[in-house]
Amino acid sequence: MTYLCPTTIKTAGETLQWICHGQAKKNGWWSDMTSGADLTSKGYPLIAPTKNVGELLCLVHSEISEAMEGHRKLLKDDKLPNRSMLEVELADAVIRIFDMSGGLGLDVAGAIAEKLIFNATRIDHTLESRRAVDGKKF
Repeated sequence: MTYLCPTTIKTAGETLQWICHGQAKKNGWWSDMTSGADLTSKGYPLIAPTKNVGELLCLVHSEISEAMEGHRKLLKDDKLPNRSMLEVELADAVIRIFDMSGGLGLDVAGAIAEKLIFNATRIDHTLESRRAVDGKKF
């Protein structure tokens, strides 16, 4: 598929990671509140992260739950009223994911590029396979 350029996808993801994590770090979310020590990590999973990964994942999950609530009630966002709550909360989830990946030193951008390429070739992702009796319906 010509529109799936791994280099372009990875570069876009790395840019988002740099921006999202950079803003969070600038705002102090990756500093110990008492000592001011830097809490960013490198070397995961061989080196244990300094931040609680479960907590970071729950923050992503909370944004998805807020997106669901916005969709369920067809709400506008309270901070960006020109947008639906669904799209703003999905944006928040993406921001949290890229912030987390930057803080933990993960290559989520590279994983996205590889996964998109892989998914483009999956037989179980074709319309024909999805229409089959045991196919993925959603």
